[in-house]
Amino acid sequence: MDRRLPRLERCAVTPYGRGAGSSRVRVFQWLDRVGADFAVGSYLSLSDAAASRLVRHPVSLARAELRLAALANARPRRLLLHREASPLSRGWWERRLLTSADFGVYDFDDALQWDRGEGGLLRRLAPKAGKTRVAVRHADRVIAGNAVLADWASRHHRDVVVIPSCVALEDYTPKASYALHDPPRLGWIGSPHNEACLQLIAPALGEVHRRTGARLLLVGTRAPALGALESMVDRIAWSPDAQRAALAGMDVGLMPLAPTDYNRGKCGYKLLQYAAVGLPAVASPLGVNAELLARFGMPAAGTRDEWTDAVLALLGASTAARERLGRHARQVAAAHYSYDAWLPRWEAAMELGTVTS
Repeated sequence: MDRRLPRLERCAVTPYGRGAGSSRVRVFQWLDRVGADFAVGSYLSLSDAAASRLVRHPVSLARAELRLAALANARPRRLLLHREASPLSRGWWERRLLTSADFGVYDFDDALQWDRGEGGLLRRLAPKAGKTRVAVRHADRVIAGNAVLADWASRHHRDVVVIPSCVALEDYTPKASYALHDPPRLGWIGSPHNEACLQLIAPALGEVHRRTGARLLLVGTRAPALGALESMVDRIAWSPDAQRAALAGMDVGLMPLAPTDYNRGKCGYKLLQYAAVGLPAVASPLGVNAELLARFGMPAAGTRDEWTDAVLALLGASTAARERLGRHARQVAAAHYSYDAWLPRWEAAMELGTVTS
C-alpha cells in the first residue's frame, strides 16, 4: 500500500509577506494573475527579515524552519523561490527546496550575489552572496530582474530569463493636473533602509528649496533621519491608498543612488512607480536606471549641479511640457513594464502549462 503524501503541485517561497515591496512585486502580484493555485510559504510574513527583528521571535523562527522542511518533503512539481528561503540558511534550504521540486525556479531582483553582510554584527552574520550562488546553481531556471543580474547569473547557469519588476498601472492614480503646487512638491517613495540615499543630493535639494521653496514628501518612512533636510520634509506612512494619492500629488519624483555594485543591480522600481503615475522624475543613471530614463525621456543626474539643474528645469518647464513627459512615461510603462505585458513570459518561465498530475 502506497502511504506517500500527495504531491504538492505548485509552491512559492519568499522571505517576506505581501506587505514587503520585493515579495509583493516579484511573487504575489504574479500569483494574483495566474489561473493556478500556489501554496505560499513566506517565512514569518514580515515586511523584512532584519536580524534585529528575527531574534525577537525565536518560536516563530523555529516554526518557519519546520514549514520549510514540510514544503521540501511535499516535493512540489513546480517551485518558485524568491531571493532566499530562510535568513538563517547558508544555502542548505535553497538547495534542498529547489532540488526537491520537479522544476525549481529561482527569482532575484537585487544584487544579492554581492551582499556580503555589510553593516552591524547581526547583519554580518547573515550575508546573502553565498546562498544566492547556491540557489542559482541548483535551480532548473533562473529569473533575473534585469540584465546586470542576468549577466552574473549566466556565468553559473545556462538557463536565465530576464523579467523586469513590473507595475500594475491599475494600482496607481494617474496625475490629473501638472500645474505646480505652491510650494512645489518633490517626492520620494521607499523604506527606511534606503532613505539615506537622499543625503547624496542634500546640497542640491537645499538649493532647490532656497530658490523655489519646494518641499520634499517622503512616502514610507515616519522617523526623522535626514538631518538638515528635515526642515523641508513631510512624511506619510506607506499604504496602497496613501501611495495612490501621494504619488499623483507630487510634481517631481526623485531616485538618487550611490554608485555601488549592489545599486547597479537594482531594478529601478521607484522610477517605474513614478512612470505608472505619469510623474516626471530625475534619477541617477545607474544600472537599469539609465535604460529607463532614456525610454521615459526623463533627465539623468549625477553631480550636485546636475541634480540642481535637472530638478529646476522640470519645475521651470511649462505645464504642457511636464504633462507630455509624464503621459509618455506612463504609456511606456504600460507597454514595456506592466504585468499585462509580461504575464505570458512569466507563465512560460514557470512552465505552468506543462504541470501534470
